[in-house]
Amino acid sequence: MIIPFTKMQGAGNDFVVIDETKTRYTLTPEHYRFIANRNFGVGADQILSVRPPPYAGVDFEYVIHNSDGGEVEHCGNGARCFVRFVQEAGLTDKNPIRVKVHTGEIELRALPDGRVRVDMGPPVFELAKVPFDPAFATLEETGSYEALNNNFKPKEITEPTELTKTTDRANKTGDWSPWVLKGLNGSKGLEVQCPPLSVLSMGNPHAVCVVQNTETAPVLELGPLVEHHPAFPNRVNVGFMQILNRAEVNLRVFERGAGETLACGTGACAAVVAGVRAGLLDSCVDVHTRGGLLTIEWAGFKDSTTLEHVFMTGPAVSVFKGEIKINE
Repeated sequence: MIIPFTKMQGAGNDFVVIDETKTRYTLTPEHYRFIANRNFGVGADQILSVRPPPYAGVDFEYVIHNSDGGEVEHCGNGARCFVRFVQEAGLTDKNPIRVKVHTGEIELRALPDGRVRVDMGPPVFELAKVPFDPAFATLEETGSYEALNNNFKPKEITEPTELTKTTDRANKTGDWSPWVLKGLNGSKGLEVQCPPLSVLSMGNPHAVCVVQNTETAPVLELGPLVEHHPAFPNRVNVGFMQILNRAEVNLRVFERGAGETLACGTGACAAVVAGVRAGLLDSCVDVHTRGGLLTIEWAGFKDSTTLEHVFMTGPAVSVFKGEIKINE
C-alpha cells in the first residue's frame, strides 16, 4: 500500500506524520520500524498518527509510535507538530484544539510567532502511576540535591528569586528525595555509578538526574542501563540536566525506544518539574536541547494535593511531504 506522509520536526526531534482521519492503515510494529528506519524508510524518532475524535469534546486522537515500533503514551515535541499539521492540512481551523492521547487529553495552541504552546497537564509523582518499583532502589537520605556526589552536583545554585518565593509552591508538601538505583550493571557485569534520579511521569515515565556538564555526561552509557532497569517496569526516558542558573538549563534525553534524540518535550517538562520541586529552578525555565530551545512553565502545587499544569512552548516545522510504499 502507498501511504502519504509529512516529515516534521520540533527542536530537531523529527517525526513522520500520517493522516488517518479518513483511512485507517492498520500498521504493525514492523511497519512503524520500517517507516522510521533512516536507511530504508523515511527516518524519524517517532511516527505520529492523526485520527478522528473517539468521543465528543475532543477534536482528534493523537497516537505515537517510537522508532522501535512500540506505542508510547505521550510526546511533547510531537504534540506541537500535531497542531501545526492539522492546521496546515486544513483538517481544522480551531485554535486551540483539544486532542486525546494515550493517558488523557491535552490542549494545543498555535501562537502568532510561529511557536506552539501545549498544556501538558499536571505531572504525576505517585510511584505506582509512573510506574516505578522502589524495591529496586534506595531513597537518597538527605531529601535534597545538595548532598549529591561532587561529580554530578551543579557548580553553583543561587538563592531563590522573589519570583520563586512568591509563585513557586512546589516544596510546600515537604522534601522530595531522589532515588539511587540498585544493581546498575554495565556490559561487563560491573556496577556502574549513577547520580540520584528524580522519578515522575508527564504522561510517560521519566527519570531525571543533575549533572555538571551535559556534553561530558555519560548519556549513551547510562541511558540504556537506566531505561531497562527493573525499577521501571515499562522502561523509562532518562534526562541529564545541567543547571546554568535558576531560569536556564541544558538537557540531553535518552528516550525510551528511540535512544538519544535532539530534543524531548516531555523530557524537558520532567526536568524542569524535578528542578522546581527540588528548589533549584524558578517556575519558568528555558531548556537548551541539542535541537533548539523549549520554554517550560510549572508553578508547583496549588495546595497540598492539587498540582498546577505544565506548559511547554517551542517550534514546530513541516520539512517535506511524500509517499512511502509499505508491504502489506
